[in-house]
Amino acid sequence: MPKTAPFEKYSDAYEHWFEKNSRLYAAEVEAVRQLMPGAGGRALEVGVGTGKFALPLGIAVGVEPSEQMAAKARARGISVYSGTAEALPFADGRFDGVLMVTTICFVDDPAKAIEEAFRVLKPGGCLIIGFVDKESELGRQYEKNREKSRFYKDAVFFSSHEIWRLMREAGFRVGDARQAIIAGEPSGTVWQGCGQGSFVAVKGVK
Repeated sequence: MPKTAPFEKYSDAYEHWFEKNSRLYAAEVEAVRQLMPGAGGRALEVGVGTGKFALPLGIAVGVEPSEQMAAKARARGISVYSGTAEALPFADGRFDGVLMVTTICFVDDPAKAIEEAFRVLKPGGCLIIGFVDKESELGRQYEKNREKSRFYKDAVFFSSHEIWRLMREAGFRVGDARQAIIAGEPSGTVWQGCGQGSFVAVKGVK
């Protein structure tokens, strides 16, 4: 079953995190933006939440299993379909880009979720996965304190290498990566690659 309970109950608290951590949020958006395909393509965000990434990135379509979160995204003008990452309600080859941000750690079957993204992408389309790297300082803190967290108690964290592997196994050609929330660097810093940032966005091409 989708891990929606905390998001149904604490959707306002979820929104508040972005307000409280606006600089970190802006860096995460920028890391994803640098990997996005050119303008004019049709994109989907899986696990669109309240639309905090879809809106600034110009993504008009989302899938979200939490009704409380979906309602907020719809209020922002995003067309949200009820569903899960493992069973996307779309035909094959419909999108030029698929985005998942802090979604992969909550799905029941990460491999199936990535395979579904591959299915709904056009040839040459790309999947971007944004996540907290479990090998980063922030990832280790989340793992250590997961029982105290409203949102991450049931999450499964991944390393960059594990995400790359899942993408390759689904058929993606692994491409570029961006990282943000880098220890010792200004909060808005975004670097290419992975291994130093706590937030990582990786890109695969079908």
